[in-house]
Amino acid sequence: MARRYDPERRGRIIDAAIRVVGAKGIAGLSHRSVAAEADVPLGSTTYHFASLDELLIAALRRSNENFARAMRESEALLAPDADLAEELARLLGEWFSGGRGRPELEYELYLAALRRPALRPVAAEWTDGTAELLARRTDLATARALTALMDGICLQVLLTGGTYDAAYAREMLARIIG
Repeated sequence: MARRYDPERRGRIIDAAIRVVGAKGIAGLSHRSVAAEADVPLGSTTYHFASLDELLIAALRRSNENFARAMRESEALLAPDADLAEELARLLGEWFSGGRGRPELEYELYLAALRRPALRPVAAEWTDGTAELLARRTDLATARALTALMDGICLQVLLTGGTYDAAYAREMLARIIG
């Protein structure tokens, strides 16, 4: 039997890994669980991702891309006369508007770097990329502080079961921007 060429398979495996982590947490992630979710042979997952860390790296990169894309596509974020705090608060609100599921999943992958050193560079890519983007409107130290505050606000909402408060976020972001 000839091998079937499937250029989308790697991407489907990454998406399946994200769904598995969303449903079962990182503890439920295995090559077998991802293969079943992606409806591909087990060998496909190990062919594309030799280790679970490699699979988690790809999943974290894909998850990070969602908020990063929203930031890159925001015209107001880069407009010199736009209210930076207002726009960041709006973007965070938009991110939470779809419910807690996606933010919880993204932070679970992000925080997995605490126990999995292989994920740390990918987590740093997100924070560094966000700070670089914000540094177009402010200095780099302020951009890093804004990134840390946004992370902190998101974690507080997720960990306390609270709701996102755009007015609070806007006020705190404005204080850092000065």
